[in-house]
Amino acid sequence: MSLLLDRGGVRLEASPARLAVTGDVDFDMAAQLAEAGSGWLVSQSAGSRLELDLHGVERVSSAALSVLLEWTRCARGAGIQIDAVRLSEPLLRLTRVAGLDALLPVAESTSS
Repeated sequence: MSLLLDRGGVRLEASPARLAVTGDVDFDMAAQLAEAGSGWLVSQSAGSRLELDLHGVERVSSAALSVLLEWTRCARGAGIQIDAVRLSEPLLRLTRVAGLDALLPVAESTSS
């Protein structure tokens, strides 16, 4: 895995088929996180497939959803297929309340 961001208790790591976040995503970190992930996404080949893994994000706000939506938009623009979005339970609840779970390929929860 490549470390793309490690700041303020938030880590963003990438592998060929996965972009993974851990830590507490808040408004102070959202822009940096979105920028780092988007930069990595646009460097991937069109037709690539990947998983967005946010199961390590325990304390959330709408900032985490904003980052997720930005990455989804960026991936679509780059011709990248998102096969699965893994969410922590708190982020999954927030995503459902916002009605975004129907728009994303949310993976079933698994213990990790």
